[in-house]
Amino acid sequence: MNGRQTTLENEIVKVENLRVVFDTIYGTVRALNGVNLTINKKRVLGVVGESGSGKTVLGLSIIRLLPIPPGRTLEGKVFFLKKNLLGLSRAEMQEVRGTGITMIFQEPLTALNPVFSVGDQIAESITVRARRELGAGLRGKRRLGYRGSKDREDEVIETLRLVRVPDPRSIVHSYPHELSGGMRQRIMIAMALATKPSLIIADEPTTALDVTIQAQVLRLMRDLMEEVQTSILFITHDLGVIAEIASDVAVMYAGSIVEKAGVYELFDHPLHPYTEALLVSLPSLTTSKRHAIGAIPGEVPSLTALPPGCPFHPRCKYAMERCSQKVPNNREIAAGHEVACLRYEE
Repeated sequence: MNGRQTTLENEIVKVENLRVVFDTIYGTVRALNGVNLTINKKRVLGVVGESGSGKTVLGLSIIRLLPIPPGRTLEGKVFFLKKNLLGLSRAEMQEVRGTGITMIFQEPLTALNPVFSVGDQIAESITVRARRELGAGLRGKRRLGYRGSKDREDEVIETLRLVRVPDPRSIVHSYPHELSGGMRQRIMIAMALATKPSLIIADEPTTALDVTIQAQVLRLMRDLMEEVQTSILFITHDLGVIAEIASDVAVMYAGSIVEKAGVYELFDHPLHPYTEALLVSLPSLTTSKRHAIGAIPGEVPSLTALPPGCPFHPRCKYAMERCSQKVPNNREIAAGHEVACLRYEE
């Protein structure tokens, strides 16, 4: 019982049986099919899978930024600090979004406002936090707008220093188009941190960056998680990135989570055939020249017409006849290691 209570105390976000669809002219897209997920305090949960597997939809569903219509949630719950976000009003959700939970998008140039300096945009995040503090009952000197322009600029510069921006006093007056891709991504991280959130959702934040800058951003995010004691949901298609930053991993395929484990356990002992195939497809400096890099046969199924049974069975080298008839349930095979595969249901 004590172990269970400890687990509950560590939970930041808990997703239960989340089902999301999109109504399109081509049919109903089943984007999420009964997703269950837990994000714990001061941990990085990496969500990995091919394009179209539902990773971004999961992130947008948690922070309730799905385009409605055509997207809609059929069923499920998303608990943030034990409060069901799907039951909140728009105003209540606005209080959570940007303060309790923030999101870093893949392309910062489209996420940043081109007509405001980066300093102004970070200052806006600080104002959002001040409004939250005011709502929490902090009065007197901490009234919204109590800071003078000098104090506000000093806090912006301190935030830029936190994300390792060189010469922040000059950068604070720059506009997004004047900065490099790596610097813009640091600005996005600074804006997220300025609100002191409990959870940051990072949607492929390093995809557009070269390898050197990508490594710097990953190291920065890992260090900041420890410094500011936040949790991160890190969405990516790159298992190499997962190995660098994640504490835990959830592997997604066709709108479902097919395997969950600690990062070392997943890389050392992959259980699902899809996870195994993803790892075989990774190039390695230690791979023998005679060992060809594997490829996953077939194509990702259309989310408007998923195959019956296990969605991966048409591409699976271990497929049995019953794999085309029964949808596998997630089963815990070892402590903290779950897999959805009929091979483990015997």
